[in-house]
Amino acid sequence: MPYFSGEYDVAVIGAGHAGIEAALSSARLGAKTVCFTISLDMIGNMPCNPSIGGTSKGHLVRELDALGGEMGKAADKNTLQNRMLNLGKGPAVHSLRAQIDRRDYSKYMKHALETQEGLDLVQAEITSLSKNGNSWELLTRLDCLYTAKTVVIATGTFLDGKIYVGDKSFSSGPDGTFPAVGLSESLKQNGVALRRFKTGTPSRVNKRSVDFSSLEPQYGDERVTPFSFDCDTPPKNLLPCYVTYTNDETKRIITENLHRSPLFGGAIEGVGPRYCPSIEDKIVRFAEKERHQIFIEPCGLETEELYLQGLSSSLPVDVQDAFINSIKGL
Repeated sequence: MPYFSGEYDVAVIGAGHAGIEAALSSARLGAKTVCFTISLDMIGNMPCNPSIGGTSKGHLVRELDALGGEMGKAADKNTLQNRMLNLGKGPAVHSLRAQIDRRDYSKYMKHALETQEGLDLVQAEITSLSKNGNSWELLTRLDCLYTAKTVVIATGTFLDGKIYVGDKSFSSGPDGTFPAVGLSESLKQNGVALRRFKTGTPSRVNKRSVDFSSLEPQYGDERVTPFSFDCDTPPKNLLPCYVTYTNDETKRIITENLHRSPLFGGAIEGVGPRYCPSIEDKIVRFAEKERHQIFIEPCGLETEELYLQGLSSSLPVDVQDAFINSIKGL
């Protein structure tokens, strides 16, 4: 028999960007709330680019802040570099973007959930959902039973997650965490239609391996605009980013190995994000371009890990090694 663990008004499954805001807003409105996450250490984790905002997304962060959300405040507290994009265009498309210390951002959000009155934070994987009268029953992998009047599902890339690198694939959540496997089947049984989406991410590099003397530095705005309307002291720019470009050799390596990409071989069927296609996708779709811009971005103040924005790929390890080494500065 399952162990009955609690009765709530609202249960939130997932503690990424969406789950955090759902859980906090629910509790702040006075609903007795529980938030489930597979790992407490992955709350607010940014396994892809450690940034907040950007084209189209910067507007959403400020709207969240206007509605009492936490993301803008967290971004301002953990900013490494702040820039307003698209300043050469009209004000409607000016878009704020901040490079973030990913570990400090995660710690900030974890503490925000832990200290929120009316909110319980539980490390558990929800494996099934079932309706019982006016309530939902949520069962964890450890056979703990929770009930809630309303369930918010914000599982992100954990839900039946799968990793593809060339011809290798395996079940996984982001950053080597467990995927949420049982919940997918339970959702289907409840009549919820599922679609698959893909999110590509590039290899990371160690700062010691980069020749910065040949790269173009990119600094933050002199006049910093905070995300949060409640921010009294704007964040400071702490670290630069750098710009480099692909070249003919990069293009040759990728083109000659397209047959080894699960993205083009049909293994990956999900729709990709609009604003960050993989490098092989860009090479194919924009074949006339001589080069593609790559931003080299810090992941935190206390790590040498650098993110290669614009270089996400599903190609095998040997191909990724080759095309990364073909790029100036890398």
